[in-house]
Amino acid sequence: MILAGDLGGTKSNLGLFDVKSGKLTQVAFKRYASREHSGLEEIAHDFLNGHATSVSAASFGIAGPVVNNRVQATNIPWIVDGAKVAQEFKLNHVHLLNDLEATAYGIQVLDTTQLETLHAGVPVPNANSVVLSAGTGLGEGVMFWDGTRHLPMSTEAGHTDFAPNTDQQADLWKFLRKSSEFVSTEKILSGGGFQRVHEFLDSSVRHPGFDDHSVDPAVGITQRGIDGSCKVCVATLNLWVEIYGSEAGNLALRSVARGGIYVAGGIALKLMPKMRDGRFVESVHRKEKLGDFLKQIPIHVVLNDECPLIGAAYVAWKNI
Repeated sequence: MILAGDLGGTKSNLGLFDVKSGKLTQVAFKRYASREHSGLEEIAHDFLNGHATSVSAASFGIAGPVVNNRVQATNIPWIVDGAKVAQEFKLNHVHLLNDLEATAYGIQVLDTTQLETLHAGVPVPNANSVVLSAGTGLGEGVMFWDGTRHLPMSTEAGHTDFAPNTDQQADLWKFLRKSSEFVSTEKILSGGGFQRVHEFLDSSVRHPGFDDHSVDPAVGITQRGIDGSCKVCVATLNLWVEIYGSEAGNLALRSVARGGIYVAGGIALKLMPKMRDGRFVESVHRKEKLGDFLKQIPIHVVLNDECPLIGAAYVAWKNI
């Protein structure tokens, strides 16, 4: 049996997988609120105590850079050491990988029914692709075509500097710079970014969660922005999606990603009406010289939010 995990700043998903007829099959699943637990070992013990089974392999995708099979998570106070986890659960090896690496492996396992195409482009299967996932933070990865297969590579590009490309976005940068020494792309393209953009657009309009940290303001902003009940929320989602598309285009150019752009993560799924309205795709293409090149690149949204969990299980199965 394979134990897999997708460990993020807000939630951590654990799953048990078996291999049947040459395919991964999920046999158990549980979601944990990450900040309510001390670390991976705690939630893994809780998860496995409910299942009388023997684990033979394990792999975990984690938001943060993996160095020597060890991760200091970026958005939760967890340190995950693969060797210590292996010792704790009496396994020969536990594989740790960045959560966007796990997502990239998962994309290679998903079928086409678990993707929605926003822009068909001209597919080039044997070429680089990229994946972005906005959640508690912003993750970005590359699927490098090595001549025979796609090799997922992690990045920490979400922590790079935000690059505004309109007057409004430049004003947003100035607004954020007043309260922060650094204005990273993740400052905007994350769950916390919705309130920041909303306050930039109109600080006089307040919603639950803006001043009460026990409530997530992003939930209300996205709901009101989708149903149109708050014009500032609508403008917030429009600007946020434009910036997300622009960053996707940046990553595609940096990686010459002729194989495709994949947008994963729960935020994109909650914003699907906005993702579909053309704003995201238009922002991907709006570049100085290579707009026509970018128009050739297919753009997909990953509809299965367990994609990184599946990818982690795949890594353990194939012993990558």
